[in-house]
Amino acid sequence: MTLNIVVLFSLILAVGMLVDGAIVVTEYADRRMAEGKPRRQAYAEAAKRMAPPITASTLTTLAAFFPLLFWPGVVGEFMVFMPITLTATLAASLAMAIVFVPTIGAHIGKCEADPVRAKALAVGETGSLNEIGGALGAYLWTLRLALTHPVKVLLLAGATLIGVWFLFGALGRGVEFFPEVEPEQAIVLVHARGNLAVDEQDTLVREVEQRVLEFSQYFDMVYTRVGRSGGGGGEDVAEDVIGRISIEFRDWDERPPGAEILTDIRERTADLAGITVETRVPDEGPPVGRPVQVELNARDPGLLPAAVADLRGFMETLPGLVDIEDDRPMPGIEWEIDVDRPNAARYGLDVTAVGDSIKLVTTGLDVAAYRPNDSDDEIDIVVRYPEAWRSLEQLDNIRVVAGDGGAVPISNFVELSAQPLVGTLNRTNGRRVMTVQSELLPGVLADDMVRQISAWLEAGNLEEGVEWIFRGEDEEQRAASEFLTQAFAVALFLIAIILITQFNSFYSAFLILSAVAMSTVGVLIGLLITNQPFGIVMTGVGVIALAGIVVNNNIVLIDTFDHIRRRVSDPMEAILRTGAQRMRPVVMTSVTTILGLMPMVLRVNIDFVTREVAIGAPSTQWWVSLATAIVFGLGFASILTLIVTPCALMVRENARRWWHDLWARREQDYGGGPPDAGSVATDDGEPARPNVW
Repeated sequence: MTLNIVVLFSLILAVGMLVDGAIVVTEYADRRMAEGKPRRQAYAEAAKRMAPPITASTLTTLAAFFPLLFWPGVVGEFMVFMPITLTATLAASLAMAIVFVPTIGAHIGKCEADPVRAKALAVGETGSLNEIGGALGAYLWTLRLALTHPVKVLLLAGATLIGVWFLFGALGRGVEFFPEVEPEQAIVLVHARGNLAVDEQDTLVREVEQRVLEFSQYFDMVYTRVGRSGGGGGEDVAEDVIGRISIEFRDWDERPPGAEILTDIRERTADLAGITVETRVPDEGPPVGRPVQVELNARDPGLLPAAVADLRGFMETLPGLVDIEDDRPMPGIEWEIDVDRPNAARYGLDVTAVGDSIKLVTTGLDVAAYRPNDSDDEIDIVVRYPEAWRSLEQLDNIRVVAGDGGAVPISNFVELSAQPLVGTLNRTNGRRVMTVQSELLPGVLADDMVRQISAWLEAGNLEEGVEWIFRGEDEEQRAASEFLTQAFAVALFLIAIILITQFNSFYSAFLILSAVAMSTVGVLIGLLITNQPFGIVMTGVGVIALAGIVVNNNIVLIDTFDHIRRRVSDPMEAILRTGAQRMRPVVMTSVTTILGLMPMVLRVNIDFVTREVAIGAPSTQWWVSLATAIVFGLGFASILTLIVTPCALMVRENARRWWHDLWARREQDYGGGPPDAGSVATDDGEPARPNVW
């Protein structure tokens, strides 16, 4: 693997995640040492006690990223570095938390008995819950209030989930495939039609170049290339491109945004007659094609040109689309030469002889080759008529030496006809296809444009027999969305297996998985606050990553509750002591992850060499959506862990108590529990009623 931008961000993401296990172990050992135990014993107990939940929480995080290793396509090749990096670092963090941290702590841990601090830290074990003050006391007061109405709290959480989803659908910015990043380069393509000589093309392109150079204070370099092959680089450019101007921008903080500069260039060149100017920005992420690209196909190729014209006409009415183009053949004619073979044979001629004679008027006839003394390559000797005779009229005057030695005009057996010029023919699955595609104005989402175009197409505005499909970015977006949905389902399945193995309880596993679904509320709230669209790739990966992170605190909390419940008979007291024990590590683990990603959320870039702090650097634009999803999702999930999860545990304990009381009443009424018979006789001699058990 190379050390690239995806690996570097994965390491930033891992910084906040890989310390969770070490925090839990160190926090437990710290409590034991405050009680007066030696550091060796304290860290040994911490490693032994916390090894199972830490292992389970790390495995669940790895399970969340594991499906991403199989991400197909171009986007998968771009993003696969993230799960590989996180898998390696988190696996190492597990060994660090349960092996190396206890070993180091046993030698250098700060071991000082502190009765006051030990009393404060031991509230989860034997201390009095009523004597706690400060932030922990406020939390326990809030938790006690929530535990008195656990069902209402759960219903409120469910209503919040549904309400925020509807709110985002109404007020959110929509959906994007990949985040827009400030460009470092741009391309200006010059379109013109007609049989133009290279000097004429140069004149037209030079006019555009002069307009572009009016913005030279924003450029480091401008390179112009003239010619029909001006696209170059294997890029998808139209056949009528006669020139290409490559631009390299100055640093992002020394100029306006690239989108504004390109918009000004289009406006400044709009009045140039005979040409069309198109601006493009190279793909900063995985190359997926144009933002809006509609492919039309039909069994009858004659239906396609009219359908393309209709679709392009509609797209030109949509505000937000620019540089609209299609791949219909360029208007023009070509001369077709039809040889009457039987008639030519009477003169002792064939098609080859006719073709050679016509080459004397057009491209020339290769007659020999020679190699100069100072060259390793041969040079062709080409024979053509003088320039004055290289005209279309000369085709009727060409004479060919017949078999009897006489000169015969080729017009005796050749017919010339003008035919429509045929460009490149494209087929998909054996059917002729034509494409209409466009770029977007700054701030316009491709998904919104695709929805409008799709609605127009579904309304039946094209002739019957013409079918359509969206290609380019929309096609990759649909593929990425489908894969991430499947990856999320697989991740939840793997996490569920680990949770059931850890707790031997379907309810505990369901409870933790529901916290994953609830954490999406924080993701959507974060997108609404920061006015960001939902990114299929970045936000989707953030939700999957969040699934692995959110379960960690819930696993340790439920594991702690199970241990305390064995010693404490009152379920409310057991839950309160669990909350008192877990509040500090839950807050610490969440804060470390959030702080590790906050520079990305705030788009802050710190240069420690030059001691400069920049806001909005392009390097932060890549990951702001993913970081926002994790930061806000984890922040909301921490509230769920400390409030909603204990309420769910309380609901389970109340249900168990209700069921136990029901059994007790039945045993009291019927003496020794329900009978084995299928019905129970009544005391008043009434007919037997069905056994409710």
